[in-house]
Amino acid sequence: MKREQSYLPLILLLAFVKFMLPLFLQSPVYELQRDEYLYYQQGQHFDFGYLENPPLLSYLGMISSWFGGGEAWIKFWPCLFGAATLIVTCLITAELGGKLFAQFLAALSIITGAYLRVHYLFQPNILDIFFWSLAIYFLIRYINSRNENYIIWMAVSLAFGWWSKYSVLFIAVAIITGLLLSPYRNIFRRKKAWLAAGLALVLIAPNLLWQYSHNWPVIHHMEELQATQLKYINRSDFLKEQLLLLLPVVFVWITGLISLLRSSQYRIIAIIYVAVIALLMFGSGKGYYALGAYPMLLAGGAVAIEKWSEGKKWLRYVVTVVIIGLTIPFIPLLLPVWKPEKLAAFYQRYGIDKTGLLNWEDQKEHPLPQDFADMLGWKELAMKTEIVFNSGLSNEIKDSTIIYCRNYGQAGALKFYCRPVYLKEKVISDNGSFLLWIPDSFQFRHILFIGRKMPDKDDEVFQHFKSYTIMDSVTNPLSRQYGNKIILFENADDQANKLALDGLKEEKQKFNR
Repeated sequence: MKREQSYLPLILLLAFVKFMLPLFLQSPVYELQRDEYLYYQQGQHFDFGYLENPPLLSYLGMISSWFGGGEAWIKFWPCLFGAATLIVTCLITAELGGKLFAQFLAALSIITGAYLRVHYLFQPNILDIFFWSLAIYFLIRYINSRNENYIIWMAVSLAFGWWSKYSVLFIAVAIITGLLLSPYRNIFRRKKAWLAAGLALVLIAPNLLWQYSHNWPVIHHMEELQATQLKYINRSDFLKEQLLLLLPVVFVWITGLISLLRSSQYRIIAIIYVAVIALLMFGSGKGYYALGAYPMLLAGGAVAIEKWSEGKKWLRYVVTVVIIGLTIPFIPLLLPVWKPEKLAAFYQRYGIDKTGLLNWEDQKEHPLPQDFADMLGWKELAMKTEIVFNSGLSNEIKDSTIIYCRNYGQAGALKFYCRPVYLKEKVISDNGSFLLWIPDSFQFRHILFIGRKMPDKDDEVFQHFKSYTIMDSVTNPLSRQYGNKIILFENADDQANKLALDGLKEEKQKFNR
């Protein structure tokens, strides 16, 4: 295939559409999603790693805080990297020989499907997909030019991918597999290939050292995921998800896979895809982990469809209309475009609540998708906590009270929405990275507890208070936080503080070498 020019005005126009579309479609009723609060708070505690994820996304959150840290500045990043992924996909298309229509079709494919939702969430996936695609772009540049400098750029892209999400290992192993099984395997005899590998290792070294010094929390995190989420995943469901994730353009990427398999020059791309799917499937990965592998197939499919439709402009119009026509009905499943009550009624009216698409991690059907339900109730929780603390407690009690949250979403939301700085400073949690930010020594006599339910009897610290009062709770029934309670535990005895500090010290020691 011959490399074609990039139609930059078209690409930039579609990138702008990609950037704006989620902002335009989402209802303003919704707040940030649970994980977004965590990643933003990580950015307020600069480090070379965190318990859940690498730090690059959190650095972006830190930059957002320089501009006031509002929701719009947090949502800026997923929209930006969505647009950047579209641009890279179009560049891949041009490298594969795609002209104007192929680049348009590839861009349209990135605007639709699961990418519509992913590129509105401030989560590591946005970086993961981008750097996977960028690495493939440089690999194809190398194939087309045999300029070994592109191997170095590919390695740099993979290194940034490591700083984004550790699942970059899947594409890295797949690329190595593809190279070994292709005519390009002689690259491993070149000095620049090993220079590229060494450079990548140097670039990721600070995070590796952080992982080592904290006793490899990535392993602890994967064990936790396996115990709570990944154990429910089976291989047949994983493969079904691959068809559903990009349903409006499934024919595009399947066409791309077939055409690339038939191309002696670019067969390596198809091999990489198959290797990624195999690694994820047998590694119990979630379906969306593979989203970074599809831009290259969409590019390949767009080129093939463009060639088949030469002289048949009507076919190109049909393809475009079909993709848009298939996208529109799925938008209410991809983005929360209406108020929660209207969305829940829509799902019920069309039987979507019986399809499994509204299953949560607890494997039960709910009125809203889990992500959407996780964008509700946080402001209510934060404002009620602020009111309880400011109006319901005397100054004497306030001074000796800490606010303890059961999970990082609650702690992150309180730090994000509560206005007084002194109140934010009282918020702690031993869930996730928040554990490492708790001071090694502090004193309390009262605890304002935020949690879904009362502490169990084996939660010993809470058995050392004279009394407790349920002060308020989240009342939005469509929120995943529905029923979260604000409970005041008063007058701890002398043992409570020591038990809490000893327990926290023991938990922290798990992440110290």
